Amino acid sequence: MTHRIAPVLATPFTLGGLTLRNRLVATAHATAAVAEGAPTDADEAYWRRLAQGGAAMIITGGTAVAPESTLPQRYLTEAWRPEIKDAVRRRAEAITDGGAVAIAQLVHLGRETLGAGTYYAPVSAAAVRSPREATAPHPLGADEVRRVVDAFRISAANSVQAGFHGVELHAGHGYLLAQFLSRATNTRDDAYADRIALLEQVIDAIRTEIGQLPIGVRVSVEPGEHSGLGLDDLIELLPRLNTAAPFTYVNVTTGVRNTYVPDMATTRPPLLEDVARLRATMAALPLLVSQGFRAAADIERALGSGADLVGMARPFIADPDFARKIVSGDERSVRPCTSCNEGCRTFEPTGSCSVNPELGPPGAAARPAVPLLLSRPGSRSGPVAVLGAGPAGMECAMTLARTGAEVVVFDPAGDVGGQASLAALAAHRSGWQRIVDHQRDQLADLGVRVLMGTTATSADLAEYSRIVLATGAREAAVPVPGPLRTLTSTNFLRRYADVVPHAPRVAVLDDGFGWWQGISAVESALEAGAREVTVITPGHGFATGVSPENRAQLMNRLAGAPLRVVVMSTVTGTMADGLRLRHLTDRHESSLAADVLVTVGERLPHRPEITPADGQSTHAVGDCVVPRRIAHAIAEGRAAAGRGRGAAPVNGRTGGASSPIPDLVWESRPSGRAGNTS
Repeated sequence: MTHRIAPVLATPFTLGGLTLRNRLVATAHATAAVAEGAPTDADEAYWRRLAQGGAAMIITGGTAVAPESTLPQRYLTEAWRPEIKDAVRRRAEAITDGGAVAIAQLVHLGRETLGAGTYYAPVSAAAVRSPREATAPHPLGADEVRRVVDAFRISAANSVQAGFHGVELHAGHGYLLAQFLSRATNTRDDAYADRIALLEQVIDAIRTEIGQLPIGVRVSVEPGEHSGLGLDDLIELLPRLNTAAPFTYVNVTTGVRNTYVPDMATTRPPLLEDVARLRATMAALPLLVSQGFRAAADIERALGSGADLVGMARPFIADPDFARKIVSGDERSVRPCTSCNEGCRTFEPTGSCSVNPELGPPGAAARPAVPLLLSRPGSRSGPVAVLGAGPAGMECAMTLARTGAEVVVFDPAGDVGGQASLAALAAHRSGWQRIVDHQRDQLADLGVRVLMGTTATSADLAEYSRIVLATGAREAAVPVPGPLRTLTSTNFLRRYADVVPHAPRVAVLDDGFGWWQGISAVESALEAGAREVTVITPGHGFATGVSPENRAQLMNRLAGAPLRVVVMSTVTGTMADGLRLRHLTDRHESSLAADVLVTVGERLPHRPEITPADGQSTHAVGDCVVPRRIAHAIAEGRAAAGRGRGAAPVNGRTGGASSPIPDLVWESRPSGRAGNTS
């Protein structure tokens, strides 16, 4: 009999007298399920679910230490306020009840306002303006700095009294403690000119309140030659800080605001090659490395190079059972984070996840999702046909198969994935392929028949009890008169590697919404060697529709690229060697040399004409209802499965398929056209 040797990541670790059940840490993040500075019931439920998934240590983020470091919406936890201790206690208990060590990360934003119109003046070590802010901050006087120290002390005491095992000091990502550590922002000439002085005082003050309970320090390697807080700086500062004010562990990551949550262009953990150097510097101090870890192989490599713990945030949002699955060797079943930075980086009103339909807004057990009912529910029982092997169709088929239903998937394409696979063809957007591969593998493991290259007719479908249409959308061609070669963004993404070498001057006519179709056309053209790329948009800017993190990282990639953006303009026609442009306000006309025009057209629902048999119900989900985001497709695919025999547990509980929201109902009309009757 052979025994599987447990990987290092599955072994326990002792940290500050506490035993961690494995080496996987959910690093600081938050969903903003906070009302008036206090965690809500939805917040408690999130952390409880995460702890049940097997993470060894959970670090809660979004915890501010002072009024001047809060936002008008008050969705950061206000740790200095004793009156919210009961709410914080419920958060801590949710984590500890699940067997995880609970650590509260404490932050003062300093000069970084997160783009919000705060009630208070931004502050910092000196009057050095952030490149992410319009004005320089107020430089803190010595008395004001001492008040910051006291704010950290009080907040740490409140957190531990509420049941947290310890605290982590956020001295990274360009926030206040990092601003004192950085050569670029700490230009003081008083006692705090010593870059570790503030952190030293904060640690000492917290020790007077919490004794020898864990105090972690999170730092980040800031990008750029002149950042003031690069890897060499940290290697110099951290040992000195630990000697002056011993702390329990160091958590090393990278980036500043708008870059510390890497997008799909970051395909490997940025610090993986630096772990050995960090280990040598930190001596016996426990080392937690984080950012960009997704695969067990990379985690094991980091641990083998000297890390004691490895941290992740978004993978736990995508799949709260990430740790349990990785520890048990079931990596194949992990629902993967795609690094899209969409749901998790917008708080409307709370964070969500594009690939995890179980994560819903406050008051909802899952993401709200309403399949479109095209024909009245019938009385039939038997197999289910799913038309479309994109994210919506595959999610529906997976969920049905887990209930024991017999399900067959039809798709005329040559491979699974639909629009997600198309998006993954673009430069720097391969993250979408992760969810496609996951769904495909799950269908295979569940024994679902997937008939690719097959167009199902009404006759083919007559034997099924239910039909779920997940047939997606198609891009409309933009009518531009003239002889220049013109491609839709869809066709361009499929062929750009062959097109650009013969057409090196690429023009992209965006639709003005600044979303990924146009952005991907630009990046793909540049990746293929375009000599020049010009974006023409009726909007007021480029990439205006994506999140701040995605936009900042995109612009960093495009720095120095042969890219020009012509705003508030459109293309009126083409010539053999270029375009005719018209400005939308002054109507000025001009010309532009180009070898090919790529147009971003409206995405239109594609729903085949299927005539239901007697007693056969039909639903539509995802883009074939209305083209939207992948989050809608996955959630509606899951929900459609529940309209039949019920949804099976996914990630340990029943998902959105049990939503009480009724179907949107359309009925077939005698003319064969559909009308809304709900």
